[in-house]
Amino acid sequence: MPDKTETRRRDFLAGAGTAAWIAGLGFPLPIKPAVAATTPAEAAPEGARIARVAIYPALGISRVGGSPKWFLAPELPGVPPQPEGGFKDGTDRIKKQAQRFRIYAFDDRDRVIGEITTTEATISWRVHVANTKAAWYGFSNPLDNGATAPGLPGRQRNRAYQSDADRERMLVIDPGPVTISGTDVNAAGDLTDYRMVGRFWESLDVGLGQVRTDDKGRLIVMPPDGVAGSPQNAPITSFADNDGWYDDWCDGPVDATVTLDDGRTLQADGAWVACVGPNFAPEIPPISTLYDVIASLNWEQGWEEIPEGPISFRKHVYPTFRRAALMEWVSAAANLREAWLDIGDLGSEAFIAKLADPRPENAPLRLAVFDAFRNPDNLGDDAYKDEHLKIPLMTGDGIDHDGSPLQWFQFPKLQYEYLRRWAAGDFVDDFADADLDVVERIEQLPAALQPSALTEAALEPCSGGAFHPGVELSYYLRLAPLYRRHTDTAAEPFRIARGSRPSLLQDVGRILDFDAATQHKGNETIPIGPQMPGDLTRWMGLPWQPDAFSCQRVAMQDAFPVPVWWPALLPVDVLPEEFYEQLMRTDLSDADRVKFFENRVWWARGVPGVGYHANASYWDGIINMITLWQEMGFVVKRPGPTDGARPDGIPEDLFVEVGRGNIEIRMKWTPGMGQLP
Repeated sequence: MPDKTETRRRDFLAGAGTAAWIAGLGFPLPIKPAVAATTPAEAAPEGARIARVAIYPALGISRVGGSPKWFLAPELPGVPPQPEGGFKDGTDRIKKQAQRFRIYAFDDRDRVIGEITTTEATISWRVHVANTKAAWYGFSNPLDNGATAPGLPGRQRNRAYQSDADRERMLVIDPGPVTISGTDVNAAGDLTDYRMVGRFWESLDVGLGQVRTDDKGRLIVMPPDGVAGSPQNAPITSFADNDGWYDDWCDGPVDATVTLDDGRTLQADGAWVACVGPNFAPEIPPISTLYDVIASLNWEQGWEEIPEGPISFRKHVYPTFRRAALMEWVSAAANLREAWLDIGDLGSEAFIAKLADPRPENAPLRLAVFDAFRNPDNLGDDAYKDEHLKIPLMTGDGIDHDGSPLQWFQFPKLQYEYLRRWAAGDFVDDFADADLDVVERIEQLPAALQPSALTEAALEPCSGGAFHPGVELSYYLRLAPLYRRHTDTAAEPFRIARGSRPSLLQDVGRILDFDAATQHKGNETIPIGPQMPGDLTRWMGLPWQPDAFSCQRVAMQDAFPVPVWWPALLPVDVLPEEFYEQLMRTDLSDADRVKFFENRVWWARGVPGVGYHANASYWDGIINMITLWQEMGFVVKRPGPTDGARPDGIPEDLFVEVGRGNIEIRMKWTPGMGQLP
């Protein structure tokens, strides 16, 4: 279980997150996710009668790992998990991230009464996850970008199976629903009744995780092991679409029936869980998160409003700067940003203080910095040229379309709107507004803030682009028909709409294009609409590991700087632990120690092959990652040299790649064997 992590209580009341010890920026200021729920929750009066109950987070994230050890997913926004002993179990196996779900009660005016546990009610949970990747369509790029980056139609995977009956029987991994009730049920994970196991190829059992409860009867969804395979030993021919293969990513609805002490039985507003891949840089948030993406959708649809009057610098603006600064630890292009963007150091306390000053004389500086961030509204003929060398230097949805502005990463509209209002001076300087009142657990927040905080905490670590197809989930999360609010504006934000198809199989024809994904034909349901178990993860790479290797650097005609894909989740350029150990040595000269600090290495080094005349090709890499993914290192915070022995140029806090395992797949190599030829 995780060690305690702390955050500041008043910052939550103002919509803020955690302290900057996580950020590694060297100054003790709180941070806040870039986009927060805009409608403050209201607490119900004491003694209010329960009118409805709901599950949180609305969309939860579990992460696969091959170890039986596990830790809980984040429950406080801005506070990453801190599993005891690190993210691996000592045998190069990655620990699982389990998602815990809670139930909250509301009165008839939708005011929060508080959490409901087995102390106040009898709770019966129901979870139905599935993996339908092999029965879905291949992925090229998002289908919703119109003429700017036209979506390339996808063909059905495993088309050798043509009848619906054969495809469902052979390709859909469906454990069916699993129920659980009580406290500390299946705590050791050894009860078969609570395992979620389906079949692939009619004969192969595939585990999709299991369910447990904690000492208060809350639900814990344990993810699967992250395995992939091919019963027929089919070749790997694509980064995303490989016939004859399966993996164990999955998703589906989470429901609960609550029987109150007064005898009433209520069906909780349901949630959703997605079981996806590890986050290899858990303390470095993506520059745009899934929370940002969905919050922007709510704003664009008119479902939520942004604050009137000046916005908060700390709450709405500073997080984007902080995230951009932290990218230097996982991307060489970001580490060398000053060479191609002359805007100042976004990791400097003094510089951030200037950006937080709304006085008119600082307007030219604000406008210069604002212009360094890519404008998602600039999609004209000159946009590719004008927006190329902007923050972040990451590729985008339209990478397949040369010259399209969508070849580059685009911010969610709301996140960029906050930057625009800041540049215009429409903000207040609350940068240094902090106190020492700390929060260590979600229960220490006011009850009215807990539900939304849980959803924010679950989605904040997830990548909000580019979606090609993405790290955890894909572009459909920015489309309104996926959510309950599309047909019921009284529904809460972030809740996935529920489908009612008679089968988890969905066939929309020989190809999947935007029309097929979004338009009804007769009585048929649409893919981007109400969802069924397995519908979210089916769009992702099959198996998932090749795509994780594929999305690193992207060589282009410019030799410098080199754009990257998703460095906050899948690091690209890192400071390895071996270099960290050398820069910490006081017997080396300052110049030598700085050399070790300034050098970065490729996170996926050795995956394409090791040894003399190794092929080391792209195809070798995507194949080998299926076996080697648990050997990859995690980027975590480590202290730098102490003040009295710290050379100039080395910061107080560093982010270091640790836990890297054996990349030699031919044998269990140890240093005592000597270097392999």
